[in-house]
Amino acid sequence: MNAADQIELLLAALLLVPILLWKPWVRGWGQRLAASPRLACALLAVLPVALRLLLLAHHPAPHPIVYDEFSHLLEADTLRHLRLANPAHALPEFFETFFVLQEPTYASIYPPGQGLVLAIGWTIFGHPWAGVLLAAAAFSAGCYWMLRGWTTPGWAMVGGLLTVVEFGPLNQWMNDYWGGMSTAAAGAAVFGALPRLRAGARQRDVVVMGLGLGLSLITRPYESIFLFLSAAVYLAPAVRRGALWKSMPELAMILLAAAAVLLFQNKAVTGSWASMPEMLSQYQYGVPAAFTWQPHVTPQRALTAEQALDYRMQRGFRGERPETPVSFLERLEFRVRYYRFFFLPPLYAALAAFLSRLKERRYLWVAGTLALFALGVNFFPEFQLHYLAPVACLFVLASVVGLETIARRWSYLARWIVFLSIGQFLFWYAVHAFFDGSPLRQYETWDSIPHDDPDRRTFVGRQLDQIAGKLLVFVHYSPHHIFQDEWVYNEADIDHARIVFARDLGREDNAQLVTYYPDRQVWLLSPDDRPPSLVPYSNSEAVP
Repeated sequence: MNAADQIELLLAALLLVPILLWKPWVRGWGQRLAASPRLACALLAVLPVALRLLLLAHHPAPHPIVYDEFSHLLEADTLRHLRLANPAHALPEFFETFFVLQEPTYASIYPPGQGLVLAIGWTIFGHPWAGVLLAAAAFSAGCYWMLRGWTTPGWAMVGGLLTVVEFGPLNQWMNDYWGGMSTAAAGAAVFGALPRLRAGARQRDVVVMGLGLGLSLITRPYESIFLFLSAAVYLAPAVRRGALWKSMPELAMILLAAAAVLLFQNKAVTGSWASMPEMLSQYQYGVPAAFTWQPHVTPQRALTAEQALDYRMQRGFRGERPETPVSFLERLEFRVRYYRFFFLPPLYAALAAFLSRLKERRYLWVAGTLALFALGVNFFPEFQLHYLAPVACLFVLASVVGLETIARRWSYLARWIVFLSIGQFLFWYAVHAFFDGSPLRQYETWDSIPHDDPDRRTFVGRQLDQIAGKLLVFVHYSPHHIFQDEWVYNEADIDHARIVFARDLGREDNAQLVTYYPDRQVWLLSPDDRPPSLVPYSNSEAVP
């Protein structure tokens, strides 16, 4: 079956969707479901997880690839050992790697929030990815709960389904360990509690908002500043009326507990209550923005306009002077085009309709919060999509409000926008589920189950699994190695791990580590070979 046949088959299947959506009994069932908060939350929590698990045959649990992911996994493993930091190794120079401290302790440089989420899933289900799935379930259900505080149950259900479609099984946040889902769930808790607290303070809503703020604080402290500011502005009228004063002690206790977690981590990792691990890492290794992939291609070679701009921007991030200065408009373009991540193309019309509602104060506040985050994250030299994760639910809210506005005059148009959004998701989901090798995959945009499984790491992992006993693997890089393609990552308890990865520092220095681990088989890994080569160290000719 060629690509054209596949497209025809998929489109024919998708034509059945609007027929089902227009059936009166389907709409009636949906309305009854939307009116039952517990049932709707349960369904929306299960749906993205179940859909992703159904893809395991083609897309198994994701492998960590980026060094941020390995650092978060180290934090999770450390927490599973019931500690905030690990003792420094006797020979730390062999284990130096990105975003991991070796002295005064061996620990991740990141706050503990994402590691805690991964550790919970790891402990309960035996794999850290389970923590990501739990966060995805919480975000999908939390978005519906959040929307119930802003709109009608029916539109809240539509928003919950759009959340599954946009941020569910095909989204990169559900297929990596960076932490987008965790902070997105935290944001949904906060922005769902705000309208309820303003209408009338209840202890449950105070606790939910406090937990959301606390999780955000111990996961992304910098972005939490904007989350706190936004919540304070929204609740200011209620505070002036004195409606929330009785609830302040509970909120304060939760936030103090979250702040205490950060302080204790600082003390455990750096030895100082006031020094954050990331600050110490910057002092020891330099600003993280210096660790930016430097492509082998240059702007003089065949690059698209976007690639050339990316290259020049990255040089600016490293403090270098680009060949052509980067203008303000180019910087704006570099960041703005990533906001497409939060809107499927059919929802652009809904976003335009949302802008017509800014005369209402509460929606002006929504737009102001999004603008605050967009401006705030620009003070950080790098940009990653999960920096905006706390306001992901507000992007969904903007879509729902826009659809509701359109439906007031053209109900059929709003229905078709929703259908096209769901249809786009079903199309690509079917491609992943049934035609994974299809050439259509090259046309995916923001769907981000990795196109190329980390084949080299899988290849090496399978070889190592076939070798019995405890192993010491020296990693030797070629002179042309891309230094962000890092392979030296280890478990929290290095000495008791079955496989220990270490830097190849030359035979004379390596002898120290070989002597330190007399009971391990020693191997040499050259990851830059195609395919990577793994040979016994005694038979290798390592280059210092």
